[in-house]
Amino acid sequence: MGEGLVVVVVFIVFVIVTLAKGIRIVPQGEEWIVERLGKYHDTLHPGLSIIIPYLDRVAYKLVTKDLILDVQEQEVITRDNAVIVTNAIAFIKVTDPIKAVYGVVDFSEAIRNLIMTTLRSIIGEMDLDAALSSRDKIKARLRESIADEAVDWGLAVKSVEIQDINPSESMQKAMEAQASAERERKAMVTKAEGTKQAAILQAEARLESARRDAEAQVTMAEASAEAIRRVTSALGGGDASMRYLLGEKYLGALNHLASSDNAKTIVLPADIQDAIRGMFARAKE
Repeated sequence: MGEGLVVVVVFIVFVIVTLAKGIRIVPQGEEWIVERLGKYHDTLHPGLSIIIPYLDRVAYKLVTKDLILDVQEQEVITRDNAVIVTNAIAFIKVTDPIKAVYGVVDFSEAIRNLIMTTLRSIIGEMDLDAALSSRDKIKARLRESIADEAVDWGLAVKSVEIQDINPSESMQKAMEAQASAERERKAMVTKAEGTKQAAILQAEARLESARRDAEAQVTMAEASAEAIRRVTSALGGGDASMRYLLGEKYLGALNHLASSDNAKTIVLPADIQDAIRGMFARAKE
């Protein structure tokens, strides 16, 4: 009696375990791959499904919602031998579970590596300035390049976004040094232009000053000539006019010497008396 009860209990447990193994409830957003005796047998879709226990097993559980794959940061060399650091993020979806599990060992890792290698190839064909300023172009080419491979693996690439694309630390230092040198060059050019303009203005000022001095000298010479002509005309010409002008110069010079604070001694010309006498004598006539 006791052995019979044990057998019944064992049978009941066996039935429960069998039913538990045979009944599968697939949640929404997933698909399960069933293998029978190690070979693909069926794909279970969301909802209640029945499999044969001990012959069938759920080998893979795939998420059919959009997957987010973070592509790790890497250094890439551009066409002009500049080093930049870039990373990306990909949005993919499993469209064919059979290809996704049997077409590649790990489709997530495969997509990551494919994006990394393709990204290096694309940026390697571009100059540094183009790579830093053409994020949308790189993204479009990247998505186009990996689309065919993704289809073979049962995947659809929804989008690939370039998160960061920056010069490496050493390149940043070199670019900062270049920018500093360029600023210094512009400052030197500006200073040289200023010095040049100042020199030009100074030369023009000297030229204008010399021209005006020359005009003043010509005017003074013409005035002197006119004064001489009038004195000559008034005195009747001859030595009288010459003596008058010399006497006038002598008196002007004496007046200047007498008014000077530093004047201690006044030297008179020997013929000043004759000159003055002649000037006044002529004036009386």
